[in-house]
Amino acid sequence: MRGKRAVVLGGAGFVGSHLCERLLDDGAESVLAVDNLITGNEANVRTLKPRAGFQFVNQDITEGLEVDGPVDFVLNLASPASPIDYANLPIETLRVGSIGTENALKLAEKKKAVFLMASTSEVYGDPLVHPQKEDYWGNVNPIGPRSVYDEAKRYSEAISAAYERSRGVNVRIVRIFNTYGPRMRLNDGRVVPAFVGQALKGEDFSVFGDGSQTRSFCYVKDLVDGLVRLVLSDVRGPVNIGNPREMTIKQFAEAVREAAGGGRQIVYHPLPKDDPKQRQPDITRARTLLGWEPKVKLEDGLRDTIAYFREVAARPSGT
Repeated sequence: MRGKRAVVLGGAGFVGSHLCERLLDDGAESVLAVDNLITGNEANVRTLKPRAGFQFVNQDITEGLEVDGPVDFVLNLASPASPIDYANLPIETLRVGSIGTENALKLAEKKKAVFLMASTSEVYGDPLVHPQKEDYWGNVNPIGPRSVYDEAKRYSEAISAAYERSRGVNVRIVRIFNTYGPRMRLNDGRVVPAFVGQALKGEDFSVFGDGSQTRSFCYVKDLVDGLVRLVLSDVRGPVNIGNPREMTIKQFAEAVREAAGGGRQIVYHPLPKDDPKQRQPDITRARTLLGWEPKVKLEDGLRDTIAYFREVAARPSGT
């Protein structure tokens, strides 16, 4: 990455900000973070702003995308990514997955840059195949409450593949599974901040369904390492990046309780419509082609995540 120039779309988001930091640490000449802050937070890149080569631009990529000078990599992480966010922002989610992705592809085409499309395990829907491999086409309700995110990402994969086939854009597609770590929003509706917040407040854990549905949790630094390896590789076709350690939501609640030293009993609520029953990546392609696999243990990742949320809770309001 030394001497390269990168544009990170969604660069003030949870994953995007960690990716910007990693690119700078790896010697990138310049990193331009673009984010309209609809779900991102400029505070996520506050410590990066003084660093040489870093620039932040508040911009909506659905309204166009122009960048001066040469660009080696365009990394598209721009999208609401939590159930609360895409439920509240359904049109914005669809627009950034379609119009925004095409604008990003046009930039990569113009600059002859490598294009990374950050897709999601949600393209598999409520899977009928377990664990999920990249050649599985998924089981998605195209008009359900989760469809605005699922179908936006499926479309973004399709248009990325079309630009690669028809216009020669150098495309990488990553399917990201559940990821957690510092810089998540405490109220974003995903299970990690929800459980951590409840544990720190000494509240009951809210579990939807009977708690038997499974997820696999990857620490953000492991994920970002996979993204960097992929963008620097010649690997074509989607690649799953996630932690294959599968656990039930109930087991995860117990892990958070132990790590945080707090939280009360588990309280069960109705399972949301189309909520996946199982989610576990098959990472054979990542292991074989990228030499990648997660390294951070859940217990260690939760410790750092909980410490971050404790620090956030201690800050004066508005900082």
